Amino acid sequence: STEIVHLSASKPGGKADKRRVVLSGFGTEDTHHIIHTFRWGPECRLYFNQSIYIHSHIETPHGVKRLNAGGIWRFNPDTTQLDIFARGWVNAWGHAFDKYGQSLVTDGAGGEGINHAIPGGYYLTSVGPHAQRVLHGMNPGSPKYCGLEVVSGRHFPDDWQSDVITCDFRGHRVCRFKLKDDGSTFASREMTEVIKSNHPAFRPIDVKMGPDGALYIADWYNPIIQHGEVDFRDPRRDKTHGRIWRVTAKGRDLVKPPKLVDATVPELLEQLKAPEQWTRQQAKRVLKERGKDAVLPELEKWNKGLDEKDAHASLEAMWVRIAFGEFVGLGVYRLSDPQFNAAVMRGFTDHLLTPKPAGEAVATKWERERLEAHLSTLQAMLSSNPRVRLEGIRALSLIKSATAVERALHALDFPMDRTLDYALWLTVRELEPYWLPEFQAGKLTFGGDAKKLAFALNAIGNKDTVKPVVALIDGGKVPKENVHGLYILLAQIGGSDELVKVLSYAGRAAEVPAAHRAELAQAVEDAIRTRKVPAPKVASGLAALLSDKDAARRSAMRIAGLWKVEEHGRVLSEVAGDEKGTTEDRRAALDGLVAMGGPWMQTTLDALLSPKSPTTFRRDAIIAYTGVKLDAAALKAAEFLLDAKAEEELGDLFAAFLNRKGGASVLAK
Repeated sequence: STEIVHLSASKPGGKADKRRVVLSGFGTEDTHHIIHTFRWGPECRLYFNQSIYIHSHIETPHGVKRLNAGGIWRFNPDTTQLDIFARGWVNAWGHAFDKYGQSLVTDGAGGEGINHAIPGGYYLTSVGPHAQRVLHGMNPGSPKYCGLEVVSGRHFPDDWQSDVITCDFRGHRVCRFKLKDDGSTFASREMTEVIKSNHPAFRPIDVKMGPDGALYIADWYNPIIQHGEVDFRDPRRDKTHGRIWRVTAKGRDLVKPPKLVDATVPELLEQLKAPEQWTRQQAKRVLKERGKDAVLPELEKWNKGLDEKDAHASLEAMWVRIAFGEFVGLGVYRLSDPQFNAAVMRGFTDHLLTPKPAGEAVATKWERERLEAHLSTLQAMLSSNPRVRLEGIRALSLIKSATAVERALHALDFPMDRTLDYALWLTVRELEPYWLPEFQAGKLTFGGDAKKLAFALNAIGNKDTVKPVVALIDGGKVPKENVHGLYILLAQIGGSDELVKVLSYAGRAAEVPAAHRAELAQAVEDAIRTRKVPAPKVASGLAALLSDKDAARRSAMRIAGLWKVEEHGRVLSEVAGDEKGTTEDRRAALDGLVAMGGPWMQTTLDALLSPKSPTTFRRDAIIAYTGVKLDAAALKAAEFLLDAKAEEELGDLFAAFLNRKGGASVLAK
């Protein structure tokens, strides 16, 4: 159970008499979770899973590879290169590829249904350097699903093509889902079950398309689930029975299984046009075994003879070339077919995973010739379909340079969705060792584009990025339209001195538009509240904003309170009692005074809580008082409610108590 073993026969068709350990060092902490779900990928790499309780440390010619939780391994038998395709899940016993090579995953102990796995992605329960964010499945709240297959081929009706089949082994069901494109990912909708039984022993655990086009279901056939929650001596444990079901479509002929073993190379290539994914995948495996020299010359001739209707066959040809370690560039994509283009991009990504030639100088030359030439094309494809953009972002994560991050961030120039945002976040983090030193040295500025700079710096959350941002602002070389964004960014990452710098800039009413002043002041307030930025020695910049007559003043008053700048207490008190002022200004002033505390707060509240105070002033003062003394505020509220008229607006007053712990009971009392 710690090893992957390859068994082979000395004579074709004979008994396996040769045994070779291919990889070893896989963990065995839980027998339900050891390596499983072996799948040949479309490019003839071997994919297999391990689950959450397993810790694996695999020594390979390319270094030790570690996975200390659940995830999907990817192995190239030719180069012995092993890498982690995706991380996470609890017990992922389902992995299948759609016709364009996209990975779909189910979790036998999770509750998120069908997952779309992207290269390098982190999912539920992930462990690793970038596990702060994870991607989620498409069917939250689903039961646990085991096994997975994508329907293809002539035997099943058209409306079943590309549907996903999986097993709810606890619910005695075989389930069917329809997928549709949803931005860069998919949306998944559950259909009527393929099989639903009330028999307690029906335990479907795996599902596969067969060579005849039928659907085969492995049934563990046991009235109890084989986990430790049931006594190991329980007499219901069935150690004898098991079933395999075959599901066929009524009134439709089965597919004649293809003859592959003795076929010629041209005949095998023709099988790449078959509607059945089983046939195409097995044909590629036989082609792989025939060897590069026998296949590639025939493949090139065959590929040139393909016409427009054979687009998918040309994609299969690309995967055959990848299987033989041939370089696949980006020049074969089709502008009219985004799914095809995404697969081409994934193929290019797969190529980037191949080991570099030995020797540092040669490796550097290899990188320069084979990667940098494609950076412009990769960037161009970021403007394409969202799925292509997703693949392009992840491809750039494998090009270890600061330029790759700059190119990847061009995705922000186009519509984003949650998966794209996650993929870009992950790429920026993975490439941090290459771009951050360049940024800190002032060599990388992202063109002064504050939006891209903010995304990059927020992705890594590194405090050492403040000085370069200040240098960009003070250097005066940033385009005018980007300066505001840089100040917003400085508010998000800076300390006390940087926040004062932002406030001082915001206070320049003559050159900073009112909307920008308000946004900057709000950003500083948010930073103080969320990051607990302490007060500076001198809070310069506040005075100018407090004299404003727009929204910026409200944030400034709350900032004065949060930083306890008592020299501005008089201004806040005057605004709180200004009968000509607005409700918004009055409440902001009261918020500031409550946060500031001290004599200005007490004097102002005493005056406004008086029964002689205007009704709206009295109400707002009680709301503010709930943040000081809840019991005393409740007494004031009760007095106020006795005097209140039916038409007066009291919703905010009640909300002030309801939103505080114990506030409702205190007011009721």
